[in-house]
Parts: sequence; structure tokens; C-alpha cells
Amino acid sequence: MKQSQTSQAVALTYDGKQAPFVSASGSEELAQEILRIAREHEVPIYENPQLVEILARLEIGEEIPELLYRTIAEIIAFVYMLKGKTPEPGEQRDSLPRLESP
Repeated sequence: MKQSQTSQAVALTYDGKQAPFVSASGSEELAQEILRIAREHEVPIYENPQLVEILARLEIGEEIPELLYRTIAEIIAFVYMLKGKTPEPGEQRDSLPRLESP
């Protein structure tokens, strides 16, 4: 996906103690800045327009709905696999992949 096509981006944070929550969300230029910061810090970016549309409706600091727990858990597991890591029970995570939508 070309960077210029991104209209929304959502960043999630997960600390292993509570449900993941929205730590940044924006559209247009703000979405581009969220993605730039993610790339700068080598945070994996996961693209799923339908998921980001749902997450973009949440407020900053709001936990993801229980309905999305499994989906987000699968993304976390995939990111761990990409990094060659295995999550330990209760292990803290700084953030989840940034999600973007065209």
C-alpha cells in the first residue's frame, strides 16, 4: 500500500495487565505521522481497513472491546513470531502494531 493512500491509523498499547487500549488515532496527516513514528521506532504495522475503522471509533485511552480480543491476540502472536519471540505469561509490551486503512 502506498503511504499517500493512508487515511486513518490507530496505535494500540498493551502492557500485559489490562486489555489493549488506543494510544493514538488519526486521519490524513495525523495518520501519516503515527505511521512515521511507528516506522522510526521499528514498530510493526498491520494493515486491516475494517479493523482500523472499528478501532478509530474508540477514544484515546479506551480499551478495545471484548469482541476484538481474539483478533488482537492473533496480531500480537504474529508480531511475536516475526520477532522470533515467545510471550511469557504477564510479560509487558510497550505497544502493538499500528493499524492503517486506505
